[in-house]
Amino acid sequence: METENIIELRHVTKSFADNGFVAVNDFNLEVKRGEFVTFLGPSGCGKTTTLRMIAGFEMPTSGEILLNGNPIQNLPPYERPINTVFQRYALFPHMNIFDNIAFGLRQKKVPKDQIEKKVKRVLSLVDLEGFEERRVTTLSGGQQQRIAIARALVNEPEILLLDEPLGALDLKMRQEMQLELKEMHDHLGITFIYVTHDQEEALTMSDKIVIMSEGKIQQIGTPEDVYNEPKNAFVADFVGESNIFSGIMTGKRRVRFCGGEFTCVDDFPEGTHITAVVRPEDVVLTTPEKGMIQGEVTSVIFKGMHYEIAVQSGRNEMEIRSTRTPKVGEQVGMVIEPDGIHVIQAAEDTNRFLVDINENYRLSYNGKVLDTSVTKLIRGGHRLEDGTIVDENGDKLDLSRAKFEAEIQPSDIEMTDNYEDGLVEGNISNLIYQGDHYSYVIHADNGQDFVVYDEDLWNMNDRVGLVMPVEKMKFTLKKQGRQ
Repeated sequence: METENIIELRHVTKSFADNGFVAVNDFNLEVKRGEFVTFLGPSGCGKTTTLRMIAGFEMPTSGEILLNGNPIQNLPPYERPINTVFQRYALFPHMNIFDNIAFGLRQKKVPKDQIEKKVKRVLSLVDLEGFEERRVTTLSGGQQQRIAIARALVNEPEILLLDEPLGALDLKMRQEMQLELKEMHDHLGITFIYVTHDQEEALTMSDKIVIMSEGKIQQIGTPEDVYNEPKNAFVADFVGESNIFSGIMTGKRRVRFCGGEFTCVDDFPEGTHITAVVRPEDVVLTTPEKGMIQGEVTSVIFKGMHYEIAVQSGRNEMEIRSTRTPKVGEQVGMVIEPDGIHVIQAAEDTNRFLVDINENYRLSYNGKVLDTSVTKLIRGGHRLEDGTIVDENGDKLDLSRAKFEAEIQPSDIEMTDNYEDGLVEGNISNLIYQGDHYSYVIHADNGQDFVVYDEDLWNMNDRVGLVMPVEKMKFTLKKQGRQ
């Protein structure tokens, strides 16, 4: 019995034993027969690794990959009815176009008359009829890409995987190929799974977009869903341009952010901390007295169909797209209608990590001693002459297996380029501008991820140290025992 889903990934994880890096973490996805699904995300997010596991070039560390309901995660690539098109076309330069396309069929011992028929059919599909005798070296980049696609299609796969296939083309050719690929998909009716970091490609071609970051799925939805209803700040920031602000619900469908109070269509309990997402095209410029909020124009850039305008409103910056052309330094008002505000419940950004207790009953983390002791953190705690620790009731505590959990807020951590000054060091793996500050994720060398708020702009992959004052930390004793 044919299932509706042609491919399913269930709890698929891929880690690399040599360094313990987890490239894909608990990935779950259903792909329907005939869908055009795109994996979208920044470099290093795990999208190509996922594609390679579907193709059979990588084996998952755990989890299942099902094709038509049957597990295939242990099958070699040649036993899967799947073909892959890569960014590097890997065409044979010593062969003509016909021989390049026919190569796979000849390996399968397909009769000669069938090969000719199949090759001519796929050349027609990619609009390159009559090119059979041409040399690969005489073709443009776009034509070579079509030949690579034809070589994959001639094998009549159930699924076609495309790994950033348009990355080597110039902008105009890439846009033309996006439309051609979509038409090809609609005509063939086979399943396409496409990998890209280009949001325009994903929005233009896809039935379903899977947005990834750091090996995890952030959101799955139609192009309209992920653009208009982002699930979190990462999706809002990555797909299209967005103004992202921290705020709070002040009443039923009332929200405060960017120094103003607005009516919105999303409803959360009063007092809920939220993230407000406003697309630049949803901000209307007006006179200061008519605006819900006011600000000063700091930048105006002509973009052809519109102007890209930056307005400073208190500590917050608002990006606006408009056909109106205000002058730099002009005071303006801004109006945002309820359906132009998308409200997301704020993520829990508190940093939590376990710290050790050393032989002197002082706390340490990452091999560095913190400026505090166990006795300061236990109610009535003090140390007896024999070295044991007792609490306010005089009970001796067994701290041989105990740990403290430390908590620190993102705004209480300072980033520094003097690594040795930090409690830990690592690299910036993600950043999002949130109106009056940047929200950073730092992947520390010990494997811990830390969220840090900073007004200054750092770059992706910058190496930083994290200064975390002990007086800003809260400690909770874990796994304590009594003697």
